[in-house]
Amino acid sequence: MYESFYGLSGKPFQLNPDPSFFFGSKGHRRALAYLEYGLHQSEGFIVITGEIGAGKTTLVRSLLQKLDSKKVVAAQLVSTHLDAEDTLRLVAAAFGLPNKQLKKADLLLSIEMFLLSLTAAGKRALLIVDEAQNLTPRAVEELRMLSNFQLGEHALLQSFLVGQPEFRETMQSPHMEQLRQRVIASYHLGPMDAAETEAYIEHRLKHVGWRGSPAFQSGAHEAIFKATEGVPRRINTLCDRLMLAGFLGGATAFTAQDVAGVVSEIKDEAGDAAAAAAMAKRPDGPMPSDTAAHAAFNGAGLLGAPALFDLDMSQFRLDAESAERVRDYINAHQAGNLEERLSRMERTLEQTLALLYEIAERSTEQADKEAE
Repeated sequence: MYESFYGLSGKPFQLNPDPSFFFGSKGHRRALAYLEYGLHQSEGFIVITGEIGAGKTTLVRSLLQKLDSKKVVAAQLVSTHLDAEDTLRLVAAAFGLPNKQLKKADLLLSIEMFLLSLTAAGKRALLIVDEAQNLTPRAVEELRMLSNFQLGEHALLQSFLVGQPEFRETMQSPHMEQLRQRVIASYHLGPMDAAETEAYIEHRLKHVGWRGSPAFQSGAHEAIFKATEGVPRRINTLCDRLMLAGFLGGATAFTAQDVAGVVSEIKDEAGDAAAAAAMAKRPDGPMPSDTAAHAAFNGAGLLGAPALFDLDMSQFRLDAESAERVRDYINAHQAGNLEERLSRMERTLEQTLALLYEIAERSTEQADKEAE
């Protein structure tokens, strides 16, 4: 909404990871160096961890853009709470291999034959596992077993494991000793400092043609850093709302007070949404206000779920029960942990809209039949 108002060619603070916006902070450059080092080694595991919204996915996608597809065949999967065999099926699917109805032994053989064919063609395979903290111990063990595939002294598969900090705890388990021996490099991606936060904001603005409007007055960048603690996704969320507020108010410059106002709005929305969701689940009524606030922010400081939708369902000709189902479905997603699900939010919204139109279509068909 605000792009044309500020003369920008695109949205500078979009939440979806976009490697074209990659900003090389000290931590991100170091993490990228570890990934490139791992590529050069052509074996074992590289582990990259970081807080939610630290920029891990953007980092990985930046690396993928640099790969020579004639030499490296890369596959990426986002792990979920699956058992070991389902993880193998995801790996096979990520490399484009048939996997349905195959027994585990046949599945492993199919993967090994594929990896051997790549080596014979002068290529190598790279597997990138995102959200690695969701892997079960058995699934991690299956990935480790895949690293045993070799042709002579040449490893057939190299893996990058990218996840949240708790994955480092998983790796410290006594059962992960064999995996730890295969890790050739590990790095934890932390937040940016105040100077990097300011440079990050200007970098993203300049990427879409920013020429100084809106201006950030003295103290505005510092206020953004304090509110977001230097976490890229939080910065994007806050700055996007700040730009929107500026557009609605016709502002061409932002002050620290403007930032504080937007932060307050986001916190209020998050608190209302989390409190409403918590009360809906409690059979004994509302929870205390301090407990609701804790549920809203869950230690994240700035970011929580947005306000619940007050969706007008009248245009869809739904009965009361169907309308309430759709409204509850949307609100359940909105009241969840938004930070953790941002990478899949677009898909979730598409599914929500598909459900909405499906119910609306059924309602219309039923109404037509009754009219006949």
